Amino acid sequence: MAMTRNSRVIKATPGTLYRAFTSPEALEVWMAPGEMKGKVHRFELREGGSYEMSLYYPENDVESRGKSGLKEDRYTARFVTLQPYERIVEAIKFDSSDEGFAGDMIMEVGLEKVTGGTRVTIVFSQIPTGIRPEDNEKGTELTLDKLAKYVMG
Repeated sequence: MAMTRNSRVIKATPGTLYRAFTSPEALEVWMAPGEMKGKVHRFELREGGSYEMSLYYPENDVESRGKSGLKEDRYTARFVTLQPYERIVEAIKFDSSDEGFAGDMIMEVGLEKVTGGTRVTIVFSQIPTGIRPEDNEKGTELTLDKLAKYVMG
């Protein structure tokens, strides 16, 4: 199965970044890549808890096809590991009838204090066959752009 890894130093504390990953209000602002919009439907922050979220493609995007609907990628993310200010592991399952998106995709987030801020490393593993690794990597880069803008205000 495919894997991607993205890393960036963001001018914020590990605590600020951890909160951005564990707040439904924050996730709605920055988790959707590029021009996409996010909506959290439910949220339970605890190991074993989960949240359900939709990412909506812009109306003017005529190329992208949603995994769950025409313009929507809907998924449930289960919190496997929550180590405050250090590490978050989520098992992500897409709401899709397409076998290409079946199974749990694993997202591991590492937060490491470094000179100038925090190194945020996001590793995706067990990427479903319906997602091209290069698309996942590009989407993660766009998301990191939005995360940096969000935490730097």
